[in-house]
Amino acid sequence: MENLEVWMRGPIAGIPALLQPVAHTLLQVAEDVSTYTGQLSAQQLWIKPCGNASIGFHLQHITGVIDRMFTYAKNNPLTDEQLDYLHREGKENVDASPASLVENLHEQVKIALQMLALIDSNTLTEQRFLGRKRIPTTLIGLLFHAAEHAQRHVGQLLVTARCLPPISRVP
Repeated sequence: MENLEVWMRGPIAGIPALLQPVAHTLLQVAEDVSTYTGQLSAQQLWIKPCGNASIGFHLQHITGVIDRMFTYAKNNPLTDEQLDYLHREGKENVDASPASLVENLHEQVKIALQMLALIDSNTLTEQRFLGRKRIPTTLIGLLFHAAEHAQRHVGQLLVTARCLPPISRVP
């Protein structure tokens, strides 16, 4: 079963049936990110091969998108802390390691799954709003977007990881 993608392993306990695809995708994101970044050094986090966004950006952005979409799903505006995080996404952080950024992402997925477990499926079509412009959407739209957007960035992260030059080791 471990070699199967998350969605093929069956339902996630405690998650409403209609939200299983969101939970499966978020868990797949967490697994894939761990797989694709496990061999990276801190030096490789901020390299932008061929003009691609850095892996550090993708890790920060996936974490931030999940946090922001789930905040809007709760019908809340972003906090100053979330806006500050958004503005820092992709800016080189010499204190960050691949492991710390992956850990932050895993924690955000855990929080998202806890929230999914509390959602009443009867509320999925309720209106919600995106961003300061308050673009109308629905609860399910925000939750789905969090998952698919995160997965899209995992794909981009994989391409970037494959294009990274090897880092020479100093003896």
